[in-house]
Amino acid sequence: MDHSVHPDGGPAAPVARLLVRGVRCGCAPGMVAGWLRAGERQPVVVAAGRARVVPASAPMSEQTWFDLASLTKPLVTGTLSVLSFRAGELAPDTRVGEVLRSAAGSSLGDRTVEQLLTHTAGLPAWEPLYCLTRDPYEGVVDALGDLPMGEPGRAVVYSCLGFVTLARMIEEVTGRPLNEVFRGRITGPLGLDDRISFAPPGSHDVAAGALHPGVEIQLVRERGLDPARIPVVAGRAPDDGNARFFSGVSGNAGLFGTAAGVLEMARIYLEPGFLTAEEIARATRDRTPGVEQGRGWGWQTARSVGSSAGPALAPTAFGHNGFTGTSLWVDPARRMAFVLLTNRNHPGHRLNDLHPLRRRFHQLAA
Repeated sequence: MDHSVHPDGGPAAPVARLLVRGVRCGCAPGMVAGWLRAGERQPVVVAAGRARVVPASAPMSEQTWFDLASLTKPLVTGTLSVLSFRAGELAPDTRVGEVLRSAAGSSLGDRTVEQLLTHTAGLPAWEPLYCLTRDPYEGVVDALGDLPMGEPGRAVVYSCLGFVTLARMIEEVTGRPLNEVFRGRITGPLGLDDRISFAPPGSHDVAAGALHPGVEIQLVRERGLDPARIPVVAGRAPDDGNARFFSGVSGNAGLFGTAAGVLEMARIYLEPGFLTAEEIARATRDRTPGVEQGRGWGWQTARSVGSSAGPALAPTAFGHNGFTGTSLWVDPARRMAFVLLTNRNHPGHRLNDLHPLRRRFHQLAA
């Protein structure tokens, strides 16, 4: 199905021109933006720039797949948590040690699912798990339990490790790998396997990422650890080293998809049906009042200091960003969802701030 809009005219033209300017000023080699309104069948999607520049240049298209990075947190782990609550497999107050027995007795074992989902569990932001254990399964839980942790419930500390833990819990209560649970419970029933998944189908074009893990090497060295332990960057593997350590499937990163695929996932938070209205409200409301960072179950809320939502979206909007240059925002007040995907890390990691571009995109598309 072709969701493309020609950039030279029509209502999408202002966004298309913004993407072209963003590419020309070096924000990223290429970009795809899309948006939809609740009740409308088709999203609007526009593309600009190049999907890759080395070793051979290739154009970006509206159907290009992207490494969605941390969009994995709300779309996969957050949504599966909600479905696990519905099934009675987990509850917001379930403690890690009740499910992952090897964590029982550790500080990690006393943390709750709610705390993990809202980044209030006191876990560190990130650690190279591949340097702490050679076992990506049982050894990871032990390594997580050995980490120093802050007091739970006191502050929001954005943590990839919390979502790694949640993924292990979901796998334990379902008895299946995370990617199979995601496909069986979400993308299969929604008919989205050809637009969003952990392993992008070989027949689909994927926007190129970083050819060298420069940022990760620096972070590993700062911890006095061996960068040689970083999993190899290759082909269509995710940018996140921990996700590569888990063979591309993790609760914090590893998801790939098209703009249309991401928007169809966002639709389940706009239109009750797949999720009930009550489940949507519980997952997306601000559960960390009085703290600078507003957090729902996997989602950031627009009232957060420094949010990429911008003034065009209501304070009740919720969304997420990804390190590879991706973002998704859902505004229930406007009944709209907005996605902006870029390959800013190609061919090398850029740490440029895409928030001004994201905010202007939201303004134009809204």
